[in-house]
Amino acid sequence: MKNSRWLSLMILCTGFLLIVVDMTIVNVALPSIQKDLGFTQSGLAWVINAYLIAFGGLLLLAGRLGDLIGRKRVFLIGLGIFTAASVLCGLSFNQPMLIAARFIQGIGGAVSSAVILAMIVTLFPKPDEQAKAFGVFSFIASAGAAVGLLAGGLITQAVSWHWIFFVNLPIGVVTAVLSARFLAADRGIGIGKGADVLGAVLVTVALMLGVYTIVQSSDYGLGSRRTLGLGAMAIALLVGFVVRQAMARNPILPLRIFASRKISAANVVQALMSSAFLGFFFVASLDLQRVLGYGPMAIGLAFLPVAVVMGLFSIRFSAQLINRFGPFAVLVAGQVVIVAALAVLGFGPTYANYAIHLIVPLALLGLGGGLSFPSMTIIAMSDAQPSDAGLASGLLNTTGQVGGALGLAVLATLAGARTLSLLHDGAGTAAALAGGYHLAWLVGAGTVIVTLALTISLLRAGTATEMAVDLCEGEAVA
Repeated sequence: MKNSRWLSLMILCTGFLLIVVDMTIVNVALPSIQKDLGFTQSGLAWVINAYLIAFGGLLLLAGRLGDLIGRKRVFLIGLGIFTAASVLCGLSFNQPMLIAARFIQGIGGAVSSAVILAMIVTLFPKPDEQAKAFGVFSFIASAGAAVGLLAGGLITQAVSWHWIFFVNLPIGVVTAVLSARFLAADRGIGIGKGADVLGAVLVTVALMLGVYTIVQSSDYGLGSRRTLGLGAMAIALLVGFVVRQAMARNPILPLRIFASRKISAANVVQALMSSAFLGFFFVASLDLQRVLGYGPMAIGLAFLPVAVVMGLFSIRFSAQLINRFGPFAVLVAGQVVIVAALAVLGFGPTYANYAIHLIVPLALLGLGGGLSFPSMTIIAMSDAQPSDAGLASGLLNTTGQVGGALGLAVLATLAGARTLSLLHDGAGTAAALAGGYHLAWLVGAGTVIVTLALTISLLRAGTATEMAVDLCEGEAVA
């Protein structure tokens, strides 16, 4: 029984690995896609944005569907959609086809990934095993990002960009077969318990519009009429959704879930942490390419310290530390390390030497992520009732994706404004670009300081104590 649970975890992580790799592998292939299909610079952004809009917009709905009709069923449906859409992406011969296929791929990614955390919680109810399981999950996430960067450059240079999508087909098919065979079936609580069609439409449209507004703000500006108008519409739809959930007999998002301070605060922390962490990778890629002159493969290799250290701590040490000190203490320690890493990078020189100025803070960033994200996941999922685990999983993923998209937009805008200001003052191009990127890293460090304050003020009470009690109860049962 124990071995079958860990086999199920490996299958779920393989499904998630497909999604994580796809998120990064496409970035490296964008120049080749642009050249082959004739995208303009603004049009090329839709190769990424189409995926993000569908992915971020459907996570919450997909998580709740897992609770209603069964998480295994939803996972398999999402995996099938994602794999089929990957083939369509690889076969694309013009811009509309690729953008449409990427949108469908985002739907599949959202549907499959939204229920994974809930399935892990169900598989590993004991806190000590749960910490190990989430450590493996975080390792897969960090390793997948590195694999995507390296594989994207290698496949694009050796064959063509089409094959970055085709490689998903055999992996997706094998994962689906193993999932159908080995994942435990669950029935769900029934579609009648949460078939709030109007609420589903409101939240999906609101999130899609919100993500669309965020990703397009880099072109139009955060303070433009377009951005503010669309943002106001998205907020109005979200308000309408909340009102609907308060009145509906079978809400898709029961507002009782926010009565838990842990769940509410952890999701805010997740959004802010994701904005700083994902924003760092975006800005750092630009700095390595435009200031330091790195190519696609070199950029992927440069990020390896983050992935290796984050993966090592996620899979080997984080669970031990969480079991020993509790998720709260480990989360705080991870946040402190991330602040230090971003601050070192932000105050670094324009022409940084990799061995002297970059490798240590990059390793520290991996250490901070390896400590923080498994701990935050445990805290966020610890108060969710079994019937709401899929909802809590989808909610945590949604706040991470939306927070990451917002962070990218804000940091890119701040970096661009700082660069223009430095150019106006007479700075050279490289110095001006580096000045903008370094400012973005310092803002990211400030954001993590805010999450540290929120963690200490809102998540401290009871977390470590409850973890210790749960561990003792688990040992007593054993």
